[in-house]
Amino acid sequence: MADAVVIGAGPNGLVAANVLADAGWDVEVLEAQPEPGGAVRSDRGVHPDYVSDLCSAFYPLGVASPAMRALDLERHGLRWRHAPAVLAHPLPDGRCAVLERDPEATAAGLDALGKGDGEAWLRLYGLWEELGEDVLRALFTPFPPVRAALPLAVSARRAGGLRVLRSLLAPVRTLGEQEFGGPGGPLLLAGCALHTDLSPESPAGSLFGWLLAMLGQRYGWPVPEGGAGELTAALVRRLESRGGRVRCGTPVTSVVVRNGRALGVRTASGEPVRAARAVLADVPAPALYGGLVPWADLPASLRADMRRFTWDPATFKVDWALSGPIPWTSPGAGRAGTVHLSPGLDELTGYSSHLATGRVPSEPFTLLGQMTTADPARSPAGTESAWAYTHVPQRVKADAGPGGITGVWDEREQAVMADRVEDVVERYAPGFRSRVVARRVVAPPAFEAHNAGLRNGALNGGTAMIHQQLVFRPVPGLGRAETPVAGLYLASASAHPGGGVHGACGANAARAALAHAGPAGRLLTPALNALTRLVAP
Repeated sequence: MADAVVIGAGPNGLVAANVLADAGWDVEVLEAQPEPGGAVRSDRGVHPDYVSDLCSAFYPLGVASPAMRALDLERHGLRWRHAPAVLAHPLPDGRCAVLERDPEATAAGLDALGKGDGEAWLRLYGLWEELGEDVLRALFTPFPPVRAALPLAVSARRAGGLRVLRSLLAPVRTLGEQEFGGPGGPLLLAGCALHTDLSPESPAGSLFGWLLAMLGQRYGWPVPEGGAGELTAALVRRLESRGGRVRCGTPVTSVVVRNGRALGVRTASGEPVRAARAVLADVPAPALYGGLVPWADLPASLRADMRRFTWDPATFKVDWALSGPIPWTSPGAGRAGTVHLSPGLDELTGYSSHLATGRVPSEPFTLLGQMTTADPARSPAGTESAWAYTHVPQRVKADAGPGGITGVWDEREQAVMADRVEDVVERYAPGFRSRVVARRVVAPPAFEAHNAGLRNGALNGGTAMIHQQLVFRPVPGLGRAETPVAGLYLASASAHPGGGVHGACGANAARAALAHAGPAGRLLTPALNALTRLVAP
């Protein structure tokens, strides 16, 4: 019998397992898919000579997160690679905003797009240098961040106090237009905010945009050498070196609960797997509550809350094997690992409004990755392994474009949407299509098929909007990994702090399990449960 059973071998599940193994626990990880990794996997399915990442690809949070840094994965074979530039946002007239590895170089480029904008960028980066690390510590620890709160309060006061807080809680359009005169700075910030499901007008969008942009400025947006799967492989090797085990092809169908406590799990084959101390679930909250754990073992208030759980949008992705580099009109785009494609801030607002109203965007905001530019091991010399994705509604009500997409995502609709994405790339890189050797289309249902946690390609385990963050994630409560079932912990991106490959959700769940396993934890559990009922009756 293992001390802990972890359901799911995604990055959060593997981080949780490593933290528990470091504490001396015997840990078994059960994964439904034939291989571990969840959204952090790679293959050669587009072309045998090209490595393609199945889902996530760039990892600024992976190198910056205290939870991931503590694992020292470089000692277990992980090697990070960087593109010459971090991020580019080309403009229709051929100019280009580029997030360079050097802050001064970024500033110089933005100043060419708007006089004084370089100085504005350096002010925002100075804000990061003042309080960025304290923000990371506060963000990636269990809520409320008691230990991290005081250092963050001190650094925030030194950086400007309430004025800084006001700016970061504003919509990203507001911050961009107040700080910059030209288009470059606002587009870099807004594009980063839209890695979540926040629109340019969403409250707190500035915080997300600033955080991701400044992580790129400080750490870059690196990729694992050889493919995303190498990050997973390093996590598995580290776990196995400490005695942990990963069993793939072993879907879990239920958590065994007796007298309000999780005792283990049952697999699809009927096998009971006991857990002496804890069960940690790296699955979306809707798959755990009312799924793996029946409603009879959960409070009625949780069932009502889960009916209000909000997913983030679905995802549509195209992978390409290209015969040569993408022929960008803007040279700066060719040096960046990630390229954002949208004509301007107003078009980003239009794209977001289409998603909000259930329409497939006619002008999709496209995030494109140039993987060989970042890591030459991804494809033969002189070629490019690339991908692009955009978001579409979870439930399609209409198509804002001319293709008549209904959301059935049959072969015709996949081809129409893939062509729409390629049309966007072609406008910024005439001749792009002539370099396509092979392509793979990944429609929303395909994401869920290779990872049940990605509901139609919902990449963040639930919306990043403020109504489902902090004490509201995944439902109103304390924003912690504990669940109403003793010994059961939510370790997925549906828990605080949410989406991204940072491992904090898994690490927080593991630390909660460790804390509650001791005498002090057994005394603390009833108090936490009582407080949860008081906050969210």
